[in-house]
Amino acid sequence: MKNTFFKLFLCCGIALPYTAWAQTPSTAPAEQTPHTKKAAKKAKVLRASKADAKAVENKKAESAGLESVVVSAQRRAENSQSVPLSIQHIDGKTLANAGYTALTDLQYLAPGVQYDPTQGAAFQIRGVGSESFDFSNAKSVSVVVDDVVMDAQRANGMIGMVDINNVDILMGPQGTLFGMNSTSGVIAVTTGKPVLNKLTARGSASYGEHNERILNATLNVPLGQKAAFRISGFDNAQDGFGRNVVLNKLVGSTNEYGTRGKFYVEPTDNLDITLQGDYAHHWDSSVRTPVGGQTPEVTSALNSLGVYPGPKNADTADPMYGTIVSQEYGAALKIHAKLGENDLNFISAWRGSTYGNNTPVDLVPLDVYAYYPYNYGHLSTQKFSDEIRFSSPKGKHIEWLVGGFFNRLDARQTQYQWGTAGAPLYVNGQPSPTLYNNSGATGQSGNTSLFQSRNESLAAFGQLKFNISKHFDIAISGRYTHDKNSQGLSFINSDAQAITGYNPTFIPTKGGPVYPWGQMSGQNFSGRISPEYHFNPNVMAYFTFSTGYKPAGIAFVGNVYDPYHKETVRSYEAGLKSEWMHHKLRLNMDVFREDFTNFQATVLTPVPAGNGTTILTSAIGNAGGLVSQGVEGNVAYKPIPDLTFSGSVSFTDAHFTDYQPKPTVSYTNTRLTNSPVWSANAYVDYHHDLTPSLGVQAHLDYAYRGTTWTVTGQPNYSKVPAYSLVNLRVSLLPLNKRLQVGLYVRNMFNQYFSTGYQLYGSAGYLHYTSPDARRTIGGFINFSY
Repeated sequence: MKNTFFKLFLCCGIALPYTAWAQTPSTAPAEQTPHTKKAAKKAKVLRASKADAKAVENKKAESAGLESVVVSAQRRAENSQSVPLSIQHIDGKTLANAGYTALTDLQYLAPGVQYDPTQGAAFQIRGVGSESFDFSNAKSVSVVVDDVVMDAQRANGMIGMVDINNVDILMGPQGTLFGMNSTSGVIAVTTGKPVLNKLTARGSASYGEHNERILNATLNVPLGQKAAFRISGFDNAQDGFGRNVVLNKLVGSTNEYGTRGKFYVEPTDNLDITLQGDYAHHWDSSVRTPVGGQTPEVTSALNSLGVYPGPKNADTADPMYGTIVSQEYGAALKIHAKLGENDLNFISAWRGSTYGNNTPVDLVPLDVYAYYPYNYGHLSTQKFSDEIRFSSPKGKHIEWLVGGFFNRLDARQTQYQWGTAGAPLYVNGQPSPTLYNNSGATGQSGNTSLFQSRNESLAAFGQLKFNISKHFDIAISGRYTHDKNSQGLSFINSDAQAITGYNPTFIPTKGGPVYPWGQMSGQNFSGRISPEYHFNPNVMAYFTFSTGYKPAGIAFVGNVYDPYHKETVRSYEAGLKSEWMHHKLRLNMDVFREDFTNFQATVLTPVPAGNGTTILTSAIGNAGGLVSQGVEGNVAYKPIPDLTFSGSVSFTDAHFTDYQPKPTVSYTNTRLTNSPVWSANAYVDYHHDLTPSLGVQAHLDYAYRGTTWTVTGQPNYSKVPAYSLVNLRVSLLPLNKRLQVGLYVRNMFNQYFSTGYQLYGSAGYLHYTSPDARRTIGGFINFSY
């Protein structure tokens, strides 16, 4: 398969026409007479006139072509077409037109990107990404917002998307140029920057079916000649997909709000400083609902209440109302200085987050059946990071960049899980005097687990780029990292009277940990080499070889101390980037292969849950090997100034090559979780000026995601069938286009899909339903000043 991919790329490269830069031969000037001088002057004027006309013509052609995409994947502002790396670029306009409001919705806009909320909530790129509730496990995909790494557990670094300039998704191992070392890729988000000497305001309001509201606004205020302040805010909400028939409440409702502020100042021409802060809040009532596999008694009770388990069921009869409440907040200081021709950047950040997860699992009234009605976890994190980069100017024969990075993340999680493990909680109106305690331990007095972890990383990185000729250059980069990850487990007491209404006797289901605390330290050198060849200014071919690393960590599985080893990857990527027809057509493609060793895989492990039952717990274990290989491509075409077509496609074969977690269990040759073989997106954008002060705009986008499995080993119950989503947005732009009024349809064909399945002990098969898995029609109004 590997050879096939590279042969395909080679054939495409050979088929390209080779066009060298035009070179004018030098000749000695002939001696001129007065007559020839006059004729020469006239010819010169004529040539200048023709050159001016040609320049105007070229300028018109350029304005009618595709806009250049500027990225900072190599810590410099560069045209994406000149970067030897597979990059998916999504601008703020595309995000707004699609109508999505969450960072996790990027999975519907970027082929090769997935997100699973069921096992630790994390992104995957090219099918690869660890998903775990373990607190010392680093993320495979690093989310970076305004140069700050967002690595808190159970947090994505951004709730709600407002005032977004662009999102750049860097595919494959990263880390030799900035931030954390990531083995799968980076999602880099850039938000709006304060603008000097310009007062601007813009806002948007949408209202649609299911009481969906999307509100946001941004204000930019100049403060004298050398400073400016920018603030943005948002409030998004919608009603849930399903209903709780016992409590008469909706299931899956959401509400998010937040704000971000930036202060920018330029004390001198060679120094600028940005101080920024943000806060965001999320609430939802998304809970697991029954799909099947319940006992006949539970199924009968559900049916009698109007709930029918099945692959599209979003209802429940659980008398305990589940919610998730989270917050993310932080501040950052960014200093940029010009030292001669060179640039010095310093970023210092502090961030915090909380995550309250109240997810009872009972399904029916507690006098019929109860599993774990009291199931609550509270996570809080604090992190501090510093990053410094010193770089040469672009365009020299040798370009260089050096930097350093420090990151410390502390997490504290309390978790209680009490229940009857299948027996009724209430009999004849009286509560059960005993409850099984999944969050305690035999011989320990506490009824609540307390996890505390600290992840530290210290790194130095750098790159040298040699611009050998106008056709060929090569970049070599490296990173040295030292990591230290630790985690401990102890037990504390929560007020059972306040939580349950009485004082039950707890029966621990597990023994205590033999080792209540552990630490894993390690170091690594990762590198990258990227030669690139420019056939002409608009066609480039490249090859990139890179290595990546993820540190070892400590896990506790059913109170059992369970450390895991570091993960490494070797990545090969060859690509072609090109523009044609006066920049009206852009065509990029790449082939890749990534070989992982000791991949930190997620596997569901049964642990005792009381009453002779077990529960499957997500745990990290090292898989000997896996491979992710495939082909990616994207195209954009602007046949006329008013119309643009674009699209991208990804074929990914991601499977384990060596994974046998137990002597009797083998997952070798099974696919990775949440990894579709095929995924694709297509967009159509149309904008036309009806009059100088009135315009019309339309946007249509399509997303396809192939079949996936949400549990390692591809058990049939975890299969999520392929699905497609279509979104439409049409609008008028009156008042000199300062106002935009329109209609939107999201999920036009009402395509249902599930976000993941779980086997939850004797409670049977459960799943989550996304609010995007239904059609929503609404209207919107935008204004700008």
